[in-house]
Amino acid sequence: MKHSAAEILREYGPFPGISSVHGVSFDGENVWFASGDRLNAFDPQSGQALRSIDVAAHAGTAYDGKHFFQLANDRIHKIDPETGAVLATIPAPGGGRDSGLTWAEGTLWVGQYRERKIHQIDPETGTILRTIESNRFVTGVTWVDGELWHATWEGDESDLRRVDPQTGKVLETLDMPAGMGVSGLESDGGDRLFCGSTSAGVVRAVRRPK
Repeated sequence: MKHSAAEILREYGPFPGISSVHGVSFDGENVWFASGDRLNAFDPQSGQALRSIDVAAHAGTAYDGKHFFQLANDRIHKIDPETGAVLATIPAPGGGRDSGLTWAEGTLWVGQYRERKIHQIDPETGTILRTIESNRFVTGVTWVDGELWHATWEGDESDLRRVDPQTGKVLETLDMPAGMGVSGLESDGGDRLFCGSTSAGVVRAVRRPK
């Protein structure tokens, strides 16, 4: 297993009126993050806040290329990014104990925080298709270039880890600095992983190793 310190490229925020970041997503141009009662977008090049959508946003956020999926207590809402309308709702697999959320392979992947699990679920019904076990509390989840990454946060320690999507075996770990927890996690499809923080209300960009 590869093991190294996370290289933090940039910190975005704090943003006005936002004390914590939950889910994080990327629409191909802008970073979006959940902050409890709304989704917020910023430009990852300039760091400038762009717009927000008033919607329940309590944990992970995902984007399928057309719509957002947002954890809201024990449900996952499918949201129109233009109007903010909730188009559909499915049950969250953890019944409100869910953390990260991402879209890949036509399905949703949902982190289970204290259960130390990641579920692949049907985005239409919420049916669990596959479950991957972790040995630490799971927060954010993302896929990039066929790689499954998830964030952990337990005690005062947090890391980003690349795992085998079939077995859950840890293949690579990036250690965050002590006390720097990671909530949401998303990739820009390239060499950046965006990490939310519930303690500082910021989003950090971490270099994804080649």
